[in-house]
Amino acid sequence: MHGHNNGSPRSRRVRRKVGAMGETALTRDEQAMIQQAIENSKLDTSTTTDQIGEIQVGPIFHPTVAEFADPLAYIAKIRAEAEQYGICKIVPPEGWNPPCMVDMNSSKRFETKRQIVNRLQEGITFEDGAKYDPHTYQMYASEQTKKWQKEHYPDGGMTLEALERDYWGIVETGGSGKVNFTAEYGNDIDCTNYWSGFPTSNRGRSMNGQDLESEKKKPEPEFGTPQYYEESWWNLNNISNTPGSVLRHIKVPINGVNVPWLYMGTLFSTFCWHNEDNYLYSINYHHKGAPKQWYGVPGTKKDADGLEKVFKNFLMQRMREAPDLLHHITTMFSPILLSKANIPVCKLAQFPGEFIVTFPRAFHGGFSYGPNIGEAVNFATPDWIAHGAAANERYRIFGRPSVFSHDRLTFTICQYLDEHSIESCDLLMQELSRVIQEEEMLRDRLEQNGIRNVTSQVTLPKNRVDKLDDVSADYDDKRLCHTCKHICFFSAIACRCNQSRVSCLRHSNWLCSCHNSQKFLLTWATTKEMRGVLDTVSQHHKQMCAEVPKEEEEEE
Repeated sequence: MHGHNNGSPRSRRVRRKVGAMGETALTRDEQAMIQQAIENSKLDTSTTTDQIGEIQVGPIFHPTVAEFADPLAYIAKIRAEAEQYGICKIVPPEGWNPPCMVDMNSSKRFETKRQIVNRLQEGITFEDGAKYDPHTYQMYASEQTKKWQKEHYPDGGMTLEALERDYWGIVETGGSGKVNFTAEYGNDIDCTNYWSGFPTSNRGRSMNGQDLESEKKKPEPEFGTPQYYEESWWNLNNISNTPGSVLRHIKVPINGVNVPWLYMGTLFSTFCWHNEDNYLYSINYHHKGAPKQWYGVPGTKKDADGLEKVFKNFLMQRMREAPDLLHHITTMFSPILLSKANIPVCKLAQFPGEFIVTFPRAFHGGFSYGPNIGEAVNFATPDWIAHGAAANERYRIFGRPSVFSHDRLTFTICQYLDEHSIESCDLLMQELSRVIQEEEMLRDRLEQNGIRNVTSQVTLPKNRVDKLDDVSADYDDKRLCHTCKHICFFSAIACRCNQSRVSCLRHSNWLCSCHNSQKFLLTWATTKEMRGVLDTVSQHHKQMCAEVPKEEEEEE
């Protein structure tokens, strides 16, 4: 997805908003940072702009109607090839033609972000733009494109290739003042409070649909019928609840994660370089309008770290001010910089009716070629678990709250082992072992250092692991580590000096300056109970391995 973290916890859970920095007078450091960006872009601007067309095209897949029946099964089928690029395009079978359900005549107004395209290299948080209803936004966006065409292509020739060069010319020469361009981007529009472009399910498949028993008894709708678009798992309202989806166990709606966001784009409106929250998969659908240009980098640790290294070298001073600048999703730089650093990068043009899938940890970014409407949401298959663990560790380094407890979700999916393959069961065992070993080691160490375990003296609610609902999520929000913002799912340290504050076991020394005799350990699960879960998963894994025919073992 390509949004910006908005809001704070409320009845509908949303991603947390990064601190805003207004367009105020620049400090000396900011001026130096901007100058650095300008000088960096001047080094090879003309070459970079010309070379943008040489970036390799990412993989494009055309499933049959039969293959299209199950999105997670199909994505698993193409994963080995597609994830090498970080992103891929999926073109639905002929006959796919869902209606766009956005009410273009609605008077509801949505917020926009004001993007100064010629300053996207600076990493400055976007200010709020004007508010629009769908019709007035389309009028604004159409006028933007017409104006650019009149000023730059009065005699024709405004191709996608030409516009791509124009875009990077603006981004890379921004501070020089050659071209100033502003786009107001309607990003992160809540599909529940506003509109989804897809119809809603009547069979309980989406967070914002109906759950009618009479509809559930009917057979699956045929491809291409009106009912098909309501109930298809490719409907982005439904995909997080697909059988086999890890996220279907999250019963609390989280905007952008299991409830889609809608996007209203205009010429050169930009979704800056980022990867997904918790390193989840994402899927983006283009409902109508001008194409979008996407760029992607594989989600391997080597390539993701490589992109961040290029980013840090490019904006060194800005990174000192905000080490997690990439998490702010406000910075764009040319994919040619990545190519020159030997980091694989690809591009895809997305047209109406097409899906773009991004793989775990894969950085991606891009822009719109004109007025359009898109929609996006996250999903996760069981193979995601290792990526989720890596994201969790990274967030703890930056003290960034996660949108949900990785530990809770890990132990929840252990209750649904029939959904796992041998491979994903193996990944699950590795993650359980890692978490349990750390818990055992740190609990023993802290008790040896004088911190008392008072679990037997207090009554703590048992962790619920059959699903993640509102009550569970609200409770998790109350046990964030004071230092790293990790959700203390299994255990926490508290102190007599402030019983509303807790720390994870790693950061007990940062909780307060009190002596360890004043601190105490709280546990919501014994390590014996945790090892019991691991044993259950291990037994299931052995059983699955034993059932694999010998011929398949030999092939593997």
